[in-house]
Amino acid sequence: MGCKVNSYEIEVMQQKLQQSGYKIVPFDSEADVYIVNTCTVTNIADHKSRQMLRRARKQNPDAVVVAAGCYVQTGGERTALDDCVDLAVGNNRKKDIAEILETFLEEREKGRGREAGCRFFTDETLEAYEETRLERTGGHTRAVIKIQDGCNQFCSYCIIPFARGRVRSRLQKDVLEEVRQLAQNGYKEAVFTGIHLSSYGMDWEGAKEFCPDYLLSLLEEAAGIGGIERIRLGSLEPRIVTEAFAKRLAAIPKICPHFHLSLQSGCDETLRRMNRHYTTGEYYERVQILRRFFTDPAITTDVIVGFPQETEEEFAATKAFLEKIRFFEMHIFPYSRRKGTAADRLSGQLTAALKQERSAQLLLLEAKQSRQYREHYIGRQEEILVEEKKRICGKEYWVGHTKTYVLGAVEAKETDSGLENCLRKGTVAGLLTDKIVVIK
Repeated sequence: MGCKVNSYEIEVMQQKLQQSGYKIVPFDSEADVYIVNTCTVTNIADHKSRQMLRRARKQNPDAVVVAAGCYVQTGGERTALDDCVDLAVGNNRKKDIAEILETFLEEREKGRGREAGCRFFTDETLEAYEETRLERTGGHTRAVIKIQDGCNQFCSYCIIPFARGRVRSRLQKDVLEEVRQLAQNGYKEAVFTGIHLSSYGMDWEGAKEFCPDYLLSLLEEAAGIGGIERIRLGSLEPRIVTEAFAKRLAAIPKICPHFHLSLQSGCDETLRRMNRHYTTGEYYERVQILRRFFTDPAITTDVIVGFPQETEEEFAATKAFLEKIRFFEMHIFPYSRRKGTAADRLSGQLTAALKQERSAQLLLLEAKQSRQYREHYIGRQEEILVEEKKRICGKEYWVGHTKTYVLGAVEAKETDSGLENCLRKGTVAGLLTDKIVVIK
């Protein structure tokens, strides 16, 4: 559940379990062990995590139910969830999942059952990067690669620094070894991700907030690995985008011009209350830098609606700013109150109804801008990395993403022998659906 980092970590846990002789089955199946890699970024994420854990227990009352991840790290004893969880595994113990399960099952064989209650495997301090290595992922074309963990930003609404700890960076040589292994196993696209990707290497420098040379050096080295055709980046801090950064990034041909710059609000006063460390003017400048160095880059973002004390005027300023930027996609989130954060103590908490009303307005704007971005591709030559065959509008298509992460479809022919994980180029003929362009 949750972010790309969680996605990477559940793949690592799956790999370790398979190496220990476990057979992975769909979550809806009756299994001996269920693992839920939880998320706690919002109240809704907490609710879904609890829901999935209870569902696991219901599917097989005799199974071992494991809660892992951020909800465990911040949740403490509440993770026991009315006695439906056997094991609670924190973020820095995920790599030990096979050993933890083995010990638990041995004890259960000796007669120590669930009456002992939920057992916790968490450490309060997360100081060193927990090195793990992935050889394969659930997909066949794109591999998510975690290069960093933790965050030092402490935005006033965010619980993640408490769930993930401070910034910890993965050694470049370890990242590159993993990329080489994945390339040898046929993956053509590498997606670099982290909790706060722009802080990569910051813990090595000490006092500096951002050290872009470390990230850029890693990307340049990864681009030289045979078999890797594309490199995509996870979420970036707007302040890392400078003329020098964008110029060096644009010199790497394999970089996908698809950039997620987290915004959260288009109002300076709201940004100040959020403890974001930039203004809307600075954000706009960074977007313009990317548009100077890349042709029609896909710019995506996150926006929190209904932050405490948000007035009608502040919301209007946010909406106007979003219209000015013209995003490819926006992820709209109603503000979620998180106990233990600075924003939780602010006065002027908005009602759920008002947050939903404002969210609805921005979702309409998002749909409009997203469609406009796809429409401007009509008549242009674009290349997709084919991921799967799908039936759309009554026809068979090979479907994949462009470098800007626009979903594209090429009509399948009877002579096609399987185009999965192949690059296919053609002219964008129009929109097949609101979300998919068709390439001839």
